[in-house]
Amino acid sequence: MKKLGKLLFFAAITALLTCLLCVALNAETVSGTCGAEGDGSNLTWTLDTETGVLKIEGKGAMKNSSPAPWDKYRSPAPWNKYRSNIKTAKIYDGVTSIGSYAFSNCSSLTSIIIPDSVTSIGDSAFYGCSSLTSITIPSSVTSIGNDAFSYCSSLTNINVEKTNKNYKSINGVLFSKDEKTLILYPAKQEETTYIIPSSVTNIGACAFAYCSSLTSIEIPSRVTSIGGRAFFYCSSLTSIKIPSGVTSIGNDAFSYCSSLTSIMIPDSVTRIEERAFCGCSSLTSIMIPNNVKSIGDDAFSGCSNLTSITIPNNVKSIGDYAFSGCSSLTSIMIPNNVKSIGHGAFSGCSNLTSITIPDSVTIIEWRAFYGCSSLTSIMIPDSVTRIEERAFYDCSSLKSITIPDGVTSIGREAFSGCSSLTSIAIPDGVTSIRGCTFSGCSSLKSIMIPDSVTSIGESVFGGCSSLTSITIPDGVTSIGMSAFYGCSNLTSITIPDSVTIIGSTAFWGCSSLTSIMIPDSVTSIGDSAFYGCSSLTSITIPSSVTSIGECAFYGCSSLKSITIPDGVTSIGQGAFYGCSSLKSINIDEANESYKSIDGIVFSKDEKKLIVYPAGNGTAYVIPDSVTSIGNGAFYGCSSLTSITIPD
Repeated sequence: MKKLGKLLFFAAITALLTCLLCVALNAETVSGTCGAEGDGSNLTWTLDTETGVLKIEGKGAMKNSSPAPWDKYRSPAPWNKYRSNIKTAKIYDGVTSIGSYAFSNCSSLTSIIIPDSVTSIGDSAFYGCSSLTSITIPSSVTSIGNDAFSYCSSLTNINVEKTNKNYKSINGVLFSKDEKTLILYPAKQEETTYIIPSSVTNIGACAFAYCSSLTSIEIPSRVTSIGGRAFFYCSSLTSIKIPSGVTSIGNDAFSYCSSLTSIMIPDSVTRIEERAFCGCSSLTSIMIPNNVKSIGDDAFSGCSNLTSITIPNNVKSIGDYAFSGCSSLTSIMIPNNVKSIGHGAFSGCSNLTSITIPDSVTIIEWRAFYGCSSLTSIMIPDSVTRIEERAFYDCSSLKSITIPDGVTSIGREAFSGCSSLTSIAIPDGVTSIRGCTFSGCSSLKSIMIPDSVTSIGESVFGGCSSLTSITIPDGVTSIGMSAFYGCSNLTSITIPDSVTIIGSTAFWGCSSLTSIMIPDSVTSIGDSAFYGCSSLTSITIPSSVTSIGECAFYGCSSLKSITIPDGVTSIGQGAFYGCSSLKSINIDEANESYKSIDGIVFSKDEKKLIVYPAGNGTAYVIPDSVTSIGNGAFYGCSSLTSITIPD
C-alpha cells in the first residue's frame, strides 16, 4: 500500500512538472523597436505573452502606426500581431509621445502607465481598447489626437493631473483646460442624464459615442459646434435640443441614436452633414431650418419611423441616399431651388405615395426612387434630360408616368418591376432602350417607341405579360437577348427591315404570338429565340438568314411547317424540339448544307439524318444512304410506332 502511495505521489509531481514545462515552453517574450527617429532604435519594446505586460523604453518619440496593413506609408504597430495578449502597458520615462493607433483594438488592455515625459497622444492611440476602465493623463501632455479614446466601451474615468496646462477632468469627463471643449465623456459612466457645463462652446468628435446609458443630455446655450460622431450610437437618448448658436453639426453626429424621437435644429445651421441622423429609427418628424442649403449623403437614411419632413426653399442639393429607408414617409415636396437629387435619395421609401419634383432638376439619378412601392404617380418636369439606372425600380404601385420630351437617355432597369404601369410613351430624343428598362411591368398594355430608337437592349420588355402588340420603329438594328421574354399576351409584333439580329431568347414564352414576319435584313436567329411560342402557326425565314440557333423554335407546338432558305449554313441542336404539330421542314433546293426529303432534314450528302418533324407520321424507314443519326433527331416524336434503321 505504501509503495502504491509513493508511486501516486511521484506521478502527480511528474504531471505537475510537465504542465509547468509546457507553460514555460508556450510562454514567449517578443521584442523590437518602435521609435520614430532614424531606424527606430531610440525606443524598444518587450512583451511577455504569458503575463501580458508590454514595456516600452528609451528616449524620444514613438512612431505613428496605421490600422490598415495595405497602408504604404505607415505599418501597423510592431506588437499588432500580439495585441490580444496585451493586458498592461508600461511606458517608461524618456518616451515623449504615444503614436497614432499605437494600442488600437488591444481588447485585453486593462491598465496603462503614461510617464511625465509624454507630451502627445496620437490619433486613435487607444481606439477600441474595450477592456480599459480608466486612464490617467500626466501634466506633461499638451496634445491629444482625434479619436484617441474612442470606442473604449468599458471606460469609466479619464483622470488628468491638476498641473496639466491643456486638459482637465471633471468627474471623470475630459475637457480642455479652459472648459470650452468637451473632449470625451467615458462610455461606461453609469449616469442616465448629463448636463454639459455652461462654459462649453464646442462638443468634440466622438465626445459621447457609444454612451448607451444616457437618456438625456442638456447642451448649454454657448455651444456653437457639434463634432462628427459626437453622439454616435447613444442608443438610449430620447430627445435633445440643439441651442440656437450652433452653426455646424458634424458627420454622423447623431447616427444610430435609435431611441431619439425628437430633435430641434436651430436656424443657425446651414447644412445637414453626411449621416447626421442616419439610423435614428424612432424619429417621427423633423423640421429642417430655413437657412439649410444642402442635405448630405445618408443624412436621414434608415429613419424608418419618420412620417413627415419639410425641406426648406433654400436647399439646393439632396445628397446620395439622404432619405433612403424612410419607410414611413408618405409624401414630400422638393423645393424649387433643388438642382440635384442624389443617388438612391428616396430608395426604400415604401410608403411614399406622392412627390413633387421641381423644374430645377435636370437628372433623375441612379436608384433615386428605387423600391418606392406605394408611389402611384409622378410628374417629371420638362427640365429633366436623363433618367438614370433603376431610377423607379420596383415602384410596383406606379400606374402612370409622363416622360418629358427633353429626355434623351433612359438607364438600365429604370422602370423594372413597375407592375402597375399600364402605358408609357418614350420621347423622340431617346436613341436606345437599355437592358431591362421595362422588365417586369406586368400590367403594361401599350408603349410608344419613337423612330429615334436604334437599339432595344436585353430583357427590355421581359415579363410584360399584358403587352398585346408592339411596333418596332424602322431605325432599330438589333433586338437584344430576352427583349420580349415572357410577353405571354403578345399577339403581334412588327419587325422592321433595319433589324439584322434577333437575340437569344428574344421572344421566349410569347405563347399568344400566332405569326411573325422576319424581315430580309435579319442574318441570324439566336438560341431559343422563339422558345415556347406555343400559338405560333407560321413563320417565314428570309433568305438573308445564315444561322438558326439552338432550341430556336423549341416548344412551338402549333407550328405545322417551316421553310429554311438556301443561305442557312447552321441549324443548332434542338432547334425544333417540342414542335409536336410540325409535319414538314422544307429546305430550299439551292441550300448547300442541308436537304429536305419528305419534310425531313438531312445533310446535303444525305449521310446524316438531322431532324425528323415530330408530327410527320407513325412509321419511318430511314434511307440507306444514312450513316449517322444526329443528336435529338427524333426528339418528342411521340406518334412514331416504328423506325427502320438501315444496316
